[in-house]
Amino acid sequence: MQKDDKKPRIALAADHAGFDLKQVVLKDLQAAGFETQDLGAHEPGKPDDYPDFAELLAESIRSGRADRGIIVCGSGVGVCVALNKFPGILAAICHDAYSARQGVEHDDMNVLCLGARIIGVELARDCVRAFLAARFSGEERHIRRLGKVRAIEQRFLR
Repeated sequence: MQKDDKKPRIALAADHAGFDLKQVVLKDLQAAGFETQDLGAHEPGKPDDYPDFAELLAESIRSGRADRGIIVCGSGVGVCVALNKFPGILAAICHDAYSARQGVEHDDMNVLCLGARIIGVELARDCVRAFLAARFSGEERHIRRLGKVRAIEQRFLR
């Protein structure tokens, strides 16, 4: 799974709109033996703000407490926008298994964003499985392109 075939540690988060889908994904991952961190929301129906959960998830990955993240909001858009503001976070909305797999293989994506109001439970499960099974290819062209993305990030961190 990871470089040494150890299952990656997964941080999960969701706002109120993604709460129910996050709970399904969390239970599935725990049943499959993944080490998980549930960063919230912890109360269904309680109004909250998706950037707060995006920040918690980003910091879990950036600090090394998690290897990858899965986050859910209503559309997936808000959390994706927020997460990509954090250095080292490569987040994408994936509502199909192909994108979830290729996002890791080609772009070293470390956060899967899902829209609970967009996809159903079974499709979300397919996306999560594809995301977690995928590994960065390490191909020269993908390393080169990722290097250019990281260079853009570094220019704006100065």
